[in-house]
Amino acid sequence: MMTSAEAKEMSIKSLESTYNKLSNAYKSISEKGSNTTLVLKRLNAVEIGIKSLKDNWNSEGFFYDEEPIRNSKEVLEGIIPSIEKQIERAKKGSAQKTINERRLTALKLAIESLEQRLN
Repeated sequence: MMTSAEAKEMSIKSLESTYNKLSNAYKSISEKGSNTTLVLKRLNAVEIGIKSLKDNWNSEGFFYDEEPIRNSKEVLEGIIPSIEKQIERAKKGSAQKTINERRLTALKLAIESLEQRLN
């Protein structure tokens, strides 16, 4: 998939925003003493996705074995249905719809990047 410089930058920013939201959620959930397993899985998956894209696009280095790559790909794929539902529910032209459309694109690019590493 050919991706413009602007799309690459927006995808990285979108995933970094997602990572920050998950980091805040993890901190909040930890303080409450609740189960952090799902948030931690997603946090790690998004981080690996970001690093994979940054390495593909900016040669920043990527040092993960097959198992964490495969796990991250699966976790990111599992996030997509909820993002698609949020897009369907959002009002046309709303900021929420735009943010989620960018997030969906970024997730798909990260998944594609991780798939290439597994082949």
